[in-house]
Amino acid sequence: MLQRTRHLTAPQASRWHLAHWVAAVAGLALMLAGLAGLFGTRAGIAIHSTRIGTTPVTVFQAKDAPPGPVVVVAHGYAGSRQLMHPFAVTLARNGYRAVVFDFPGHGRNTKPLAGQIGDPARAAALVGALSEVVDFARDLPGGDGRLALLGHSMAGDIATRYASAHPGVDAIVAVSPYLSLPLDRLPTVNLLFIYGALEPAVIQAQGREAVAAAGGLDPAAVETNVTYGSLEDGTARRLVIANRVEHIGVLYSATSLRAARDWLDAAFGRGTHDGGQAGNKPNGTIDHRAPWLGLYYLGVLLLAWPLTLLLPTVSAERLGAGSDADWGWRRFWPIAVVPAVLTPLLLWPMPTDFLAIAIGDYIALHFGLYGLLTLAGLWRAGALPQLGNSSIKALLAAIALVALFEILALSLPTDLFVTSFLPAPHRLPTVAALFAGTVLWFIADEWLTRGPRAPRLGYALTKLLFLASLMLAVALNLSKLFFLVIIIPAILVLFLVYGLFSGWIYRRTRQPLVAAITNALVFASAIAVSFPLLG
Repeated sequence: MLQRTRHLTAPQASRWHLAHWVAAVAGLALMLAGLAGLFGTRAGIAIHSTRIGTTPVTVFQAKDAPPGPVVVVAHGYAGSRQLMHPFAVTLARNGYRAVVFDFPGHGRNTKPLAGQIGDPARAAALVGALSEVVDFARDLPGGDGRLALLGHSMAGDIATRYASAHPGVDAIVAVSPYLSLPLDRLPTVNLLFIYGALEPAVIQAQGREAVAAAGGLDPAAVETNVTYGSLEDGTARRLVIANRVEHIGVLYSATSLRAARDWLDAAFGRGTHDGGQAGNKPNGTIDHRAPWLGLYYLGVLLLAWPLTLLLPTVSAERLGAGSDADWGWRRFWPIAVVPAVLTPLLLWPMPTDFLAIAIGDYIALHFGLYGLLTLAGLWRAGALPQLGNSSIKALLAAIALVALFEILALSLPTDLFVTSFLPAPHRLPTVAALFAGTVLWFIADEWLTRGPRAPRLGYALTKLLFLASLMLAVALNLSKLFFLVIIIPAILVLFLVYGLFSGWIYRRTRQPLVAAITNALVFASAIAVSFPLLG
């Protein structure tokens, strides 16, 4: 597949112009400002991490805080405790002990997640994990004996399941939950529902119906930001809709954070307001990491552009399928489109349970088969990837430098401030298995879309075709691949960010294999870390 002809004679010297220096300085400044703001969100908060068996647990509380209630904060499916830090920081700043943790199979919890989606064994395993963390939280120094639960998505359902079987929960905040319990079996506890305005109406409808039941109303009559039932006897329910956010953005919304804080204050009698109207509490602060994250990532993009000029030139000429004199849309189209259609159709009847990771086995097969079909098209067109006149030493050096920058500038900060992104040792075999699939697709795709005569919009088109191919796979097997819907927006973001990197890297190195290998590694790692390991 990869052919080599002659060595590169000498690397080209890089030249920074004024625009490169401005981008580098601005990028560093934005990154430093973003990091300062992100670490500033933790100022005045004591953070302690430990383990309960295999479960990683982190406790947030204000330094020298008086005794107060404890809130166990749980992440959703394919999430991690880092994803819930905005709520943990907000609650800690307002006098609570906030406890976040990784469910089995998630984040850095080495215990696999038992059962299948919808099975009683799955729910029992999750409730059992939550129960262990609740027992730990009740014994925390500084807790005053009162307890609340806050759960996102899957964990909203698990929180209500736990409270229905274990008395002693004083309040629940369910963020974008999908409830499996019938409405008449929901626990008698003050219950707040928070949804993003951009989430599907069918998800929001469930919370609306639960609130309507407390007020004896028709669901259509339920108003947002109005409490139905009684806080005093534990029957209060409330619906809050956070504007302009979806299933993940709701975790960073100021409306969500204020509503959760105010609801718990009202449930515990810690404020004079009515328990949820965003903005009606003058004191206390909320987490504001979203703008700092935006500044930081913008800085990374600005800095990456001039830094690519420091990479070694791998090839004396621009390589890729577009190097052929007669290359163009006529030859490009079938190689780009046919694999997008054939891959989901060919994989539809095949078993996809060879990896102990939810959805990951299918994604590995999709990338791998898509890549093989694209390579077959390139072979038929006489345009297989090759080393050409590339310097092997320069190629390996460029790959190492790009990988180092991406780990230090993107993976590590994301793992610290957003969600689990760096693979723990027990996930490395899964990363390797996924890499075997992603590297085939990225090598084929980068080669197909690069070269002096490559179609101008070809790179963007093949990414859209890949996403469309995944959506076709979901449509063909909705019951099994439904959770691919969760990762498709994330893949789009990765395509945008690492696609920019790819273009800059190619213009400097002139060899598509540099970005192909580094991007394949990033995607394999991100997928392996995001989805839960199964037992």
